[in-house]
Amino acid sequence: MTTTAEPPTATSGGLRVDDVSWSVKGTVIVDGIELQGRPGEITGLLGPNGSGKTTLLRAIARLTRPDRGVVLLGGTDLSSLRRRDLARKLAVVEQHSGTDLDVTVLDVVLLGRTPYRSALQGDSEHDRVLALDALDQVDMLDLAGRKWTTLSGGEKQRVQLARALTQQPALLVLDEPTNHLDIAHALSLLALVRHAGLTTIAALHDLNLAAMFCDHLVVLNRGRLVAAGAPAEVLTPDLLREVYEVDADVSRHPQTGRPLLTFHPPSPRSNGTGHTTPGVAT
Repeated sequence: MTTTAEPPTATSGGLRVDDVSWSVKGTVIVDGIELQGRPGEITGLLGPNGSGKTTLLRAIARLTRPDRGVVLLGGTDLSSLRRRDLARKLAVVEQHSGTDLDVTVLDVVLLGRTPYRSALQGDSEHDRVLALDALDQVDMLDLAGRKWTTLSGGEKQRVQLARALTQQPALLVLDEPTNHLDIAHALSLLALVRHAGLTTIAALHDLNLAAMFCDHLVVLNRGRLVAAGAPAEVLTPDLLREVYEVDADVSRHPQTGRPLLTFHPPSPRSNGTGHTTPGVAT
C-alpha cells in the first residue's frame, strides 16, 4: 500500500510521537510509530481490532512504558515530567474506567482537580464551578448527585469526559470515547470535543464519525502505521479493503463535503462443510 504518512514535525503546543515501539515477550505490538497531533485539532487513530491503537494511546499517556521512542507535547518530553505535572498537561478517558467506591457523579468529576491541590486541601468553589460546568457540557448536570455505581455505561463515559475537561489539560487522550453511547450522544460528545479547542488524539471504531469530526487521521494495522493524512486522503476504498477487509463506496457528505462511507454487505463464504455462512468483517 502507498502510504500518505507524514513525518512528525515540531509544532508549538502540539503532540509529537517519534519512533514509539512496544512489545510483549518478543511480540511487537506497536512498531516504530511516528505521528503528530496539531494544536487544537482532533487526530483520529484508526485500525481494526488488535492493530495497536489502545497500546499506542497508553504509551502516549505514560500508562505503558515503550521500549523505545519519545512523546513530546509542545516540545516537552512527557517522560521527563512528574506525575502531578503530567496530569496538568494530559487527561485520559479510557474505554473502561471508573471506581467501585460509594461516590457521587460530582465527586468523580472533581477528581480532575486533584493535580491542582495539595493532599490536605479540599475542593474549592472554583473547583466546583469548573466541575458543574463540565457536567453541564456533557448533559449530565441533573445527575451530579447520583451515585456513580448506578450509572449506565454511556453515562459513565460522559462523566469521565467531564472529569477530563475539569482537569483543564493541553492534550486530551480518548480511547473509544463513543463506546456505549447512542448516536445522539456520540455526535454531541464529539462535537463538544471538537469545540473544546484542545489537542486531541482519539481511537475510534466508527469510521464515519472519524470522517465527520477529525482533522487528521492515522491508520494502524498490525502495529504499524500504514496511512496518515486528511480524512479524504486516508479513507479510500483501497485502504478500507486492504486494512479492514471490507468493500465500501466513499462519497462526499452533501452538507459538510467530508467523506461518507457506505459499506457493502459481506458475501457468503464456505464454512468448510459444503455450506455457506455469512461473511464477517472484523
